[in-house]
Amino acid sequence: MLRPRNFCIYFKDENKKEAKYWRDVGAIDGYWEANMDIVSVDPLFNLYDSEWLIRTYQPQYPPAKFVFAQEYKGGRLGTALDSIVCDGCIISGGRVQGSVLSPNIRINSWAEVKDSVLMENVEIGRHCRIKRAIIDKDVFVPEGTVIGYDPKRTKKSFM
Repeated sequence: MLRPRNFCIYFKDENKKEAKYWRDVGAIDGYWEANMDIVSVDPLFNLYDSEWLIRTYQPQYPPAKFVFAQEYKGGRLGTALDSIVCDGCIISGGRVQGSVLSPNIRINSWAEVKDSVLMENVEIGRHCRIKRAIIDKDVFVPEGTVIGYDPKRTKKSFM
């Protein structure tokens, strides 16, 4: 299980928002909430503000790729909506919504990822259904796995 170190994010208000940005991301819930904020339509912490540059290391991966536009042939459609998708990701016939995908992620056909954070080098197998999850780096989620739709079962299986 991912256990972030105890720290917080606080920035001077260069974003010209009503309140200064501060998030305690030392707990799993706070980390997830901070990531969900950045994929919202009007995030408090705006990564795209050209007057407030954020500099970080960028690994050299190819651009993100979305394949299988076959919606009319059984629903195999590689899409990402309301999400941040980093370089090296391949959405291969799966659907991503309201999520943050770190570099080098693969979402396979008919898989669905909602409101989740996927760390680097994750592969989601075909027909998986993942909701409100944080998936640690270098994880392969086997075909047909369901996470987050039944909280009791998810807690028993994955925590």
